[in-house]
Amino acid sequence: MAKHAEENFQKRRLRGSYISVILSVSLVLFTLGLLGLVMLYAQKLSTQVKENIGFTIYLEDDVKEVDVQRLQKAIDISPYALTTEYISKEDAVGLLKEDLGEDFMQYLDYNPLLASIEVKLRADYAHPDSLANIKAQLSRSSKIKEIFYEESLVKIVQENIQRIGALMGGFSLLLLIVAIALINNSIRLSIYSKRFLIKSMQLVGATQGFIRKPFVQRGIVHGIYSALIAILLIMGLMYYSQQYLPDLIQIQDIEILAYLFVIVLVLGIVISWVSTSLAVRKFIRTRSDKLY
Repeated sequence: MAKHAEENFQKRRLRGSYISVILSVSLVLFTLGLLGLVMLYAQKLSTQVKENIGFTIYLEDDVKEVDVQRLQKAIDISPYALTTEYISKEDAVGLLKEDLGEDFMQYLDYNPLLASIEVKLRADYAHPDSLANIKAQLSRSSKIKEIFYEESLVKIVQENIQRIGALMGGFSLLLLIVAIALINNSIRLSIYSKRFLIKSMQLVGATQGFIRKPFVQRGIVHGIYSALIAILLIMGLMYYSQQYLPDLIQIQDIEILAYLFVIVLVLGIVISWVSTSLAVRKFIRTRSDKLY
């Protein structure tokens, strides 16, 4: 009877140890996944910001419509152009009237505004060097009078994105190191409670691979459970956040989420696998008198 009670106690203790490890690892993976989610969406937001950067091509006053169409079509098929929009002289007048709130044409006998083409850039080309090269190439055309863009604004956007990216990259690396250390310590503590079992198996002639295999398999399973819990927590947090910040739905991307969840799952498996293998290896190599 006493033996049966002792076995039940050991089973409960072992089960509690497994649950503790799974919860510890899942919380660490949740933190990593949350940071990864922020980084992925920050990258998407930076792309959207860059794709709002563009320039205006002001055309010569006597340019023919067919020449405008050719120029716009050439820009459309270029690698740097995301979208183009032709604004005629009449459209320019209408837009300026809206901005000013009055009809300035009543004071003039002619339309002084130029027809133009608004060009939005692809994110990869939305930086000062590319814009300068594009401007130099297009300025050779005799149909173009002037090319205008906010050079200072482009520089500020580029510098801020680089600064934020470097800061988040450094913080992510630091957090990853801390996360690996925490997961490794949790798993080592779990393996520590079985150090005598490991040594007993070794004393009866079991090979290192044979001893390590069940622990590694269990560690991988625990890593999968931890990753799934972390993924559920991230999904729950996203759902909760969307109730108070509906704008988050606009930047939600299923592909990004799937990519993130795969990363969390792989991290849970790999870190648990490596940490379990190293912990078991350590106790296999530890002398019997050092186990106490």
